[in-house]
Amino acid sequence: MSVGLVRIEAVVDRSGIAPRIEARLPVGVRPRQLAVRSLFVGMLLCQADSRPAHLTRVHQALLGLDEHDRRRLGVVVDWKRGPHLLSYRQVERTFTLVVGVLAKDVFDGAPAEVLQEVLDRFVEASVPAELKGASRTLAVDWTDVESFSTRRTKPGGVYADQEAAWGHRKGGGPGERDELFFGYYLSLATMVADEGGARVPELVRRMTIGSCNHDPVPKMTDVLVTMPKAGIPLGDVVADSGYAHRVPAHFALALRAAGASLVMDLHPSDRGTQGTFEGAISCNGNLYCPMTPTALFDLSPLARGASHDETAAHDRRAEELRSYKLGRLNADDEDGYHRVMCPAAMGKVRCALREGSMRLGLEHPEVLSPPERPPTCCTQVTITVPPSVNAKTAQRHDYPGAAWRRSYARRSAAERANARIKDPATVDVARGWCKVMGLVPLSLFLACALVVRNLAVADAFATRQEDDRRREAAGLATRSRRRRRTTLATLAGAANAPP
Repeated sequence: MSVGLVRIEAVVDRSGIAPRIEARLPVGVRPRQLAVRSLFVGMLLCQADSRPAHLTRVHQALLGLDEHDRRRLGVVVDWKRGPHLLSYRQVERTFTLVVGVLAKDVFDGAPAEVLQEVLDRFVEASVPAELKGASRTLAVDWTDVESFSTRRTKPGGVYADQEAAWGHRKGGGPGERDELFFGYYLSLATMVADEGGARVPELVRRMTIGSCNHDPVPKMTDVLVTMPKAGIPLGDVVADSGYAHRVPAHFALALRAAGASLVMDLHPSDRGTQGTFEGAISCNGNLYCPMTPTALFDLSPLARGASHDETAAHDRRAEELRSYKLGRLNADDEDGYHRVMCPAAMGKVRCALREGSMRLGLEHPEVLSPPERPPTCCTQVTITVPPSVNAKTAQRHDYPGAAWRRSYARRSAAERANARIKDPATVDVARGWCKVMGLVPLSLFLACALVVRNLAVADAFATRQEDDRRREAAGLATRSRRRRRTTLATLAGAANAPP
């Protein structure tokens, strides 16, 4: 038995999904030759060999096993007339029965509860036990997955793939344009290192998929909030503005209630001042003194490729703005309320309304013109902030300061997870990769692809860790990854540049 087959069977067994599905399948007059467990093993073998997600390839993967494994997995069984080799038709039969059990009675483009549970257990089973508690931080993102449908409407007014729909995707590469596609949105939650924590392999912990008629954000949120119930506590959830810009109840509020701490980029329409509360100015997820210099509210994230001087100037402005922020005194209570204190009362700025603050050094910012009619945030030392204030934009770090920038940089792991399964050198889930149409078949094959991807990432991480230990024992420097980027300014100032 090969090592790869042993690990694949271990993942299937740890997930526990095969016997549960098997128990729900109908029992015919003649017993099926291919069990659900063997079907999943064949699907994983198919993806481990970088084969397309075709049932014919699953059949070939099972037939390619040695005689002992074929007997053990039911690929070869003894019938009355002698040994019988598994046929493609039998693979198709078992797969169809599994799809029927996991599908909804009425197609609506969203996964059934039983299907989502299968996906959760299957993907989680590919995470090694010693790494499950290595990090509580997840980077989330969604991507497009095309259906194999011809996209032509049939005489009955439906597409060949009844659950797929038209969606929109942005071209991120050079020369790529925004375009429509016909298929599904696939959302992934990838494990990344905690802040200040050790490096961890970027393993996918959760996935969900749905038709483009459905917003992918609420679907992913529903999956994430169930993780604490499964014994997986939530830490930071790192997301881009596509998640942050949604209705707070569909993302931010639900995750905070589940114990998550958000680190996210804000949509341009959510940046800057967004009204007031008790006189304090709401901006970028925080409350600020009403006399904060308005120029500081125009602070935006650094542009890519910003110079050292530009970065330093940006961070100085962010630190000055932070001085005017009303400081949080406690964590949210069970109803989402917390208290904040005036920045002058906290000793961060000088203000004539707080006599004690005027004894601070002159290096502290000063409110030169206090309001003639001080609002509540100025007359009271502290105020209570309800969860409805900054419900969409509140997050762990001050946006867009240096601490936020370093923490948000971890989101690139989600991009790498998407890129790995779309890489033509690995899985390449382009149109035609899976020719079986429908939400359930595509979901199961994608889950298999992610399981194989997780095993490969865990192996690469273990190899690197072992190499680092070996180099350390030999007294050699540990290899570090550096971003090699030669800027235009560097080339223009090169000593050997022509005149």
